[in-house]
Amino acid sequence: APEPLDLSAVVTARARADAELLGRSARGDREAFAELYDRFSRPLYATALRITANPTEAEDVVQEVFVTLWEKARAFEDSRGSAFAWAVTLTRNRAIDRVRQRNRRTELLSETTAEDAGTQPAPAGPDSAGALAASEHAGAVRAAVKSLPPEQRRALELAFFDGLTQAEI
Repeated sequence: APEPLDLSAVVTARARADAELLGRSARGDREAFAELYDRFSRPLYATALRITANPTEAEDVVQEVFVTLWEKARAFEDSRGSAFAWAVTLTRNRAIDRVRQRNRRTELLSETTAEDAGTQPAPAGPDSAGALAASEHAGAVRAAVKSLPPEQRRALELAFFDGLTQAEI
């Protein structure tokens, strides 16, 4: 019979490999950075999409995160967490900032009269095609966290996707 898979060993090995790729990227290794992109881009996009609910904004967030990873790879310290956790945190923060900016723009537009702006304000909210794409991608994120116990899944959703603090949860 095959030996059972040691999940913690797999996670540790992957974290080490990610840290090595980020370290090589810090030294200007474009191939290492490309491999890091291949490993991280899908989950980071799914994260950004879940938060922004907008495929275009999610793509922009992921691009910004990878620019940051390239520029600040030297600042990464694996003693503080994994490279993937750092990338996810950057993605989460950028995506939440995007949503806040969008909400603030919508708020400002709603306070502005058509005469003030010289035009009619655009309606807020995603278009139906964008909403459909966001819905499809959100399914991928839900599938990824589905294997967690319900209480862990809910805590993760509240903290990560809704931006709640530990005290608020």
